[in-house]
Amino acid sequence: MDASTPEADTLVEVTAEVFAVNGRLLRAGDQLSAHAGLTSARWQVAGLLLDGPSTVARLARERGLRRQAVQQTVDRLRAEGVVTTCPNPQDQRSPLVELTDRGRRALDDLRPLERQWLQDLTSGITHDDLRTTVLVLRRLREKLDAQLD
Repeated sequence: MDASTPEADTLVEVTAEVFAVNGRLLRAGDQLSAHAGLTSARWQVAGLLLDGPSTVARLARERGLRRQAVQQTVDRLRAEGVVTTCPNPQDQRSPLVELTDRGRRALDDLRPLERQWLQDLTSGITHDDLRTTVLVLRRLREKLDAQLD
């Protein structure tokens, strides 16, 4: 029995658009971050560390990624001198990852490029539309988190 609703049908469209936008955001992010020696994945993880050190597990949860994938990214960032690890006083098995000075400089160098790119990208889209998009995506993420836990 097909129990489709207009909301579910529209969510199919939303999901397709989110996947398409995600792929394009990653490609654009790769282009934007290349001059800093980063990729979108590395930029994403490094950016999460601007507020302070974190564990790989916490970084993975924040982005909804597999811990192993984030660990690989952290390993690359560490090899490139963008992050370092230090002991975690709360859990010796899970070291803290933090930005190095080089990592902070790379992110600082990207910030003006990112701002200009975002201004160009949002041209013609109202603030209200963007806020609604954020709120709906957040609600969907929260529902998914509840289902996956």
